[in-house]
Amino acid sequence: MSGQFNVSSSPHIRSKTTTANLMLCVVLALLPTTAFGVYNFGIQALGVILITVGSAVFTEYLYQKLMHKKVTICDFSAVVTGLLLALNLPPTAPWWMCVLGSVFAILIVKQLFGGLGQNFMNPALAARCFLLISFTGRMTTFVYNDAVTSPTPLAALKSGENINLKNMFIGNISGTIGETSVIAILIGAIFLLTMGVIHIRIPLTYIVTFIIFLVLFSGHGVDVNYIAAHLCGGGLMLGAWFMATDYVTAPITPKGQILYGVCLGMLTGIIRLFSGSAEGVSYAIIISNLLVPLIEKITIPKPFGKGGER
Repeated sequence: MSGQFNVSSSPHIRSKTTTANLMLCVVLALLPTTAFGVYNFGIQALGVILITVGSAVFTEYLYQKLMHKKVTICDFSAVVTGLLLALNLPPTAPWWMCVLGSVFAILIVKQLFGGLGQNFMNPALAARCFLLISFTGRMTTFVYNDAVTSPTPLAALKSGENINLKNMFIGNISGTIGETSVIAILIGAIFLLTMGVIHIRIPLTYIVTFIIFLVLFSGHGVDVNYIAAHLCGGGLMLGAWFMATDYVTAPITPKGQILYGVCLGMLTGIIRLFSGSAEGVSYAIIISNLLVPLIEKITIPKPFGKGGER
């Protein structure tokens, strides 16, 4: 044999796609939602976004410098975490809450568990739940139209009030900075699907399961307006397309992703219909994140010769 072979460990097939490319695509996909949030809530929302993103990036930089690790802020993962957290905060969130949430997301959930690729749940949603539990009053106070405090459409729906579906779809409602406009979220989702950054499997399974759950257990049957209101409200679209699809905390096999989506839909339905909360998406996603190791254990194919099919 005259040819020489280079023997190396896996992976043997490599892609030119980098973490920075993927994270940049996510940032670009979130721009319509971010821009609408600033348009909808004003300069106050922009301040929340800048402080949260800046705090996330600075926390990652400072930790890695102090720990003498390679600084990875150029991969945009901290930017994505900070931006997603900001979009899950009310526009009235004080600066110290933005900083605290960013530090919790980056330091506690991400870096202390090994950094990018090692976190056991979505850092942005973990931080949101931490803030929601710690500062419930501030996290559930929403203003709209010249600082008039108003309930979210889902809260109004749960109390039996009428809601405007058109306003919910466009985004002319109260809520967190990034959850209000379904149109803006779907524009970003289509971009991610077109670029091949995410697969439709998880969001579609999540949404279909949730609809089936509503039909079976809400008491409203096949009420299109009721179902549409639940789909357009409470951050379900933002969570389904941008956070449930997180590479690190979602299953890697097609069967696992379908089972994961079913868990998401059922948990969101249970929390919304049978708990005191009108939302439920954040808790559903982080609980499902914790179930991913079990899901992968039962869905990853066995290697040839180890009990798998021959």
